[in-house]
Amino acid sequence: MPSKTNMQYGDPATQVQQAVGLFAYHTQRNTTMSRLTGKMPKGEAGAEATLRKQTTQHMPIVKCQDLGKMKGDEVTFHLLNPAGGYPIMGSEHAEGRGVGMNLSEDKLRVNQARFPIDAGNTMTSIRSPADFRKLARPMAQSQADAYVDQSLLVHMAGARGYHDNIEWRVPVAGHPKFASIMVNPVKAPTKNRHFIADGSNGVKPFTVNAGEVDLATTDLLKMDTVDGIRSYMEQIALPPPPVIFEGDEAATDSPIRVLLVSPAQYTDFAKDPSFRQFQASAMARANQANRHPLFLGDAGLWNGILIIKMPKPIRFYAGDTIRYCASYTSETETTCTVPSGFGTTHAVDRAILLGGQAVAEAWAASEKSKIPFFWSEKELDHGDKVELLLGMIRGVSKIRFDIEHGDGRQFTDYGVTVFDTAVPIIGERK
Repeated sequence: MPSKTNMQYGDPATQVQQAVGLFAYHTQRNTTMSRLTGKMPKGEAGAEATLRKQTTQHMPIVKCQDLGKMKGDEVTFHLLNPAGGYPIMGSEHAEGRGVGMNLSEDKLRVNQARFPIDAGNTMTSIRSPADFRKLARPMAQSQADAYVDQSLLVHMAGARGYHDNIEWRVPVAGHPKFASIMVNPVKAPTKNRHFIADGSNGVKPFTVNAGEVDLATTDLLKMDTVDGIRSYMEQIALPPPPVIFEGDEAATDSPIRVLLVSPAQYTDFAKDPSFRQFQASAMARANQANRHPLFLGDAGLWNGILIIKMPKPIRFYAGDTIRYCASYTSETETTCTVPSGFGTTHAVDRAILLGGQAVAEAWAASEKSKIPFFWSEKELDHGDKVELLLGMIRGVSKIRFDIEHGDGRQFTDYGVTVFDTAVPIIGERK
């Protein structure tokens, strides 16, 4: 007699339960990237977003989880361009003098990513004290989570960089599978969103000198750099919108943007004697933002910039190529190199300043599980071998629009700005 509580191997319901559990674990994981996404809206608030299952636009990562069956693999999103104009006063004639509205459009694709794990064979289970079948699920989950976080980071940065080791699930840009793994094109920063450290003024627009980025080994991430970042954000037209954390009581009067820095940049900044004060400021602000976990741990708050350590550095070594946009009105990318004088002691790391709507992450439903994650377990060779597979259907793209700035249109990375600085490194490239 069949059991009432146990499912047989290969039962479709088993696969769905696995997929649901894995997706739930993924969305609730306690990582920097997951903390940069807001919650899915509930109830009547944000009705349109609820229907599309889209997270709040006030956080850097806007996640759209559309589980409906639709044709095509593209998601389109729009921006209502800012408009100028002055009020019509008194009895002046207003009819026919309305300010026009203009939409900019961007889109991204989704694709399937799968992570197969070889769980061994009959003799493996006999010879090893470990149960490889049980270990396969967390291993697949770890690979999938790392891929998600790293692909988000690379799209935000507009570059993969050249730091590379066994922990990376996204290969360097020269790898033949880089484009397919990233799904959507990795776009170099727009000209109005790309800066470098400047020892005398804090920061300055990205500058090239004789084919090399205009950085010296002394242009490190310091307090003056962060001050320069804040100064630029306050003076330029249409800066990245501030990040609004759920329940943040000071969001309007004291806006915040999030600066992701590499471990080496963080170490340089943490040498400042006032760093402990920055950490205390982050803790104090956390109390006004429902104790949001992004403020806790290694975070530091200075001059409206919440400084967070990123999981992997976006790094360029001496002689490596950096792609940039030389014109405000074009997305055409140009290249320069890191000065050879950086040698094996220094490199260039990219800090990423995030506002609201920096990147869009779209998830689509798998036909196998009806949710974005799907799970498969298959016996091979007449039951001797087992292979497990975790898959997902998703895509990520930096949000970019051609925006009217008042003195002309500019291609603009809407919610992300990058700052390249020198960092001391230990040994040669890794």
